[in-house]
Amino acid sequence: MSEIERLLSEGQRSLNLDNPKEALSFYEKILDQKPTHLEALLKKGNIFGRFGRFNEAILCYDDVLLQEKENLLALLNKGLCHHNTGQYDIAITCFNLVLKIKPQNKTALYNKSSSIIKSGKIKEGLEILSELIKLDYSYKEQAKYDVDFVDIKLLNEFKEIIS
Repeated sequence: MSEIERLLSEGQRSLNLDNPKEALSFYEKILDQKPTHLEALLKKGNIFGRFGRFNEAILCYDDVLLQEKENLLALLNKGLCHHNTGQYDIAITCFNLVLKIKPQNKTALYNKSSSIIKSGKIKEGLEILSELIKLDYSYKEQAKYDVDFVDIKLLNEFKEIIS
């Protein structure tokens, strides 16, 4: 087993044990040796996102996208980071890139609907959410309890979709 493989394994073990700070140190050691290591960059971005360090996470995802411009995980996570910082238009752009590559990506559709609604385009966002629920009924339950939809919970249009 190579040094990088060992560090990846240790990082994953730390994540599995819910010790993201320790995991981050393993991924940083990998990136010290190989700054372009995709898996370490993705994991580092995920940890930063978990800590609410969204701008740092975005930098990690950008480094991945420089190497693989169609990396779905990096695009989705970058979109979520922008969503969490209130940059809904940028988030929507990220989700649209995913949908261009994989048109029926349910995660991208759900997050796009959420970002559109948060940006104030409620009707457009609800149309996407409604279409998604037709594809996968489980998103109805998810939407019922999603904090992003709390501001529209009382709207009849939302109630019709989730009831």
